[in-house]
Amino acid sequence: MKYLIAAIALAPGLAFAAGSSSSTNPPPKTETTIVCEDGMVYDEESKLCIVAEDGQKSGALSEEDLKAAVREFAYAGQYNDAKTVLGLLDQDDDFTLTYMGFTARKTGDFDGGMVYYDAALTKNPNNLLARSYMGQALVEAGDMDGAKAQLVEINARGGKQTWPALSLKNAIQSGAGYAY
Repeated sequence: MKYLIAAIALAPGLAFAAGSSSSTNPPPKTETTIVCEDGMVYDEESKLCIVAEDGQKSGALSEEDLKAAVREFAYAGQYNDAKTVLGLLDQDDDFTLTYMGFTARKTGDFDGGMVYYDAALTKNPNNLLARSYMGQALVEAGDMDGAKAQLVEINARGGKQTWPALSLKNAIQSGAGYAY
């Protein structure tokens, strides 16, 4: 219930800040999860799998490359790899907080996941993915009212018919979080 109250109180009426399509649709599989092993990230320029930290230090991997790798790892169920790359990103960024929540939840730390989702939504109340993932966690915990409140917020913030809305709606209807 406290998550429902916090989510509603955070910023009702704020305009939706459109995100890129890469943040609102499931990521496509790339060489990062098809070819690379041990959490390495595929570098398009060199056509090699590289250690994320080395790629960041050398400039071969941009922040956007690292974020794409985090999303791909998370959706592929490679949560430890996602966490490793998340450690290279700004720890106060709402993207990082969202995926720290996602990976925490998916590895069994519900409370930790909710803390990260709350922090992401404090930074950016229009973070539709954080709202969707929080809602899916609430579905998994049996809090259907809290999950529905997140769906209402997603729709109110311009997210109707987006991946975050549709995946949360599916979770509410099925009674289970979305399985990627």
